[in-house]
Amino acid sequence: MTPSDLVLTPAGVRFMGRALPCTIGKGGLSDRKREGDGATPIGTHRVAGMLYRPDRLPPPAPWAKPIGPNDLWSDDVRDDCYNLQVRAPYAFSHEKLRRSDPLYDLVLITDWNWPDAIPGKGSAIFIHQWRRPGYPTEGCIAFSRANLHWLAARVQIGTRIIVPDLPAA
Repeated sequence: MTPSDLVLTPAGVRFMGRALPCTIGKGGLSDRKREGDGATPIGTHRVAGMLYRPDRLPPPAPWAKPIGPNDLWSDDVRDDCYNLQVRAPYAFSHEKLRRSDPLYDLVLITDWNWPDAIPGKGSAIFIHQWRRPGYPTEGCIAFSRANLHWLAARVQIGTRIIVPDLPAA
């Protein structure tokens, strides 16, 4: 591990000498991640992309891509585009990337089951803004808005995200 790795610990995520409080999935940590289980997958993942709402904030990094009104993320195991960004109108089950709340104003895409997804192994495992401290996600890692923006200014494509098998809290 290096200081430039994002490392999940019982106290939050350690990155560049800081400990940043975070929340994880309501299903805890899992080495058997499945679609809909609410778990955060154990393992070493990488930052694969960054998305942001251009109507709400400036580009957080030069390589960030804007989220448009029709941008979605497929979470349907029957879809050939499962766990990929797609555009509306879209017939398969999906998540809207342009949400009314601020949770996806800034999103770091992880390479969990991406880009060559195995159907049912889990989709849309992102790093994004939390609802509030301690409120779990559907499997993502979430931070306060300020800490998420601090991270986004410092991570790169390929930054490692290390999620060890931690004891349950």
